[in-house]
Amino acid sequence: MPQPPAPVRAVSFIDGQNLFHSAKAAFGYKFPNYNVMGLSNAVCIAKGWQLDQARFYSGVPDKADNTFWNHFWVATCAQMGREGVHIFTRPLRYRNKEIRLPAGTTHTFLDGDEKVIDLRLALDVIRLAHQRVFDVALLFCRDQDLSELADEIKVISKEQNSWIKIRTAPRLSTFEASTAPNGVPSTGPLTTRTSMRATIGRRRRLSAVPDSGAPNSN
Repeated sequence: MPQPPAPVRAVSFIDGQNLFHSAKAAFGYKFPNYNVMGLSNAVCIAKGWQLDQARFYSGVPDKADNTFWNHFWVATCAQMGREGVHIFTRPLRYRNKEIRLPAGTTHTFLDGDEKVIDLRLALDVIRLAHQRVFDVALLFCRDQDLSELADEIKVISKEQNSWIKIRTAPRLSTFEASTAPNGVPSTGPLTTRTSMRATIGRRRRLSAVPDSGAPNSN
């Protein structure tokens, strides 16, 4: 049976909208100001892995649909790219969705479709596994559609006779990341609900901006 290599190389795959919703649920953030590279490093340090790549995936609203969020995501992704993050974006396609409320009435709303994002993320995990780029694929996502990736990674591992694993990031509500004096995130048990602000809340805070304009932010 293949044994874990030394060091264990990790690549993080981050679904931007799912990460935003997780941060919002755990800490009440209403603005996607997370630090992708810092968060990936924090998890890898806690596990004793070596982070080789961070990859970010997100839909971006068209400028005609929402000027503010289009500019925000274009500028944010450009900055992450300068920091070494691999970026994949596609225009959001809005469609009317209808849900039935407990009272028996229905509610119709516009929802951004990110199926292309999910597909690209899954394809990249498989492609990089075949290329032996990582030993651990670290997923920051909640989509059940990606659950079959684990089976595919097992097949690739057997074909290559190599140690390859797929892991999902810990829940934000049970993980702490803070910045040490040398600038490297350190980790430990969660003690307060604001203890991850070093890695999630790095970017400018615009708390006065309503979150209703963010893609899939309601």
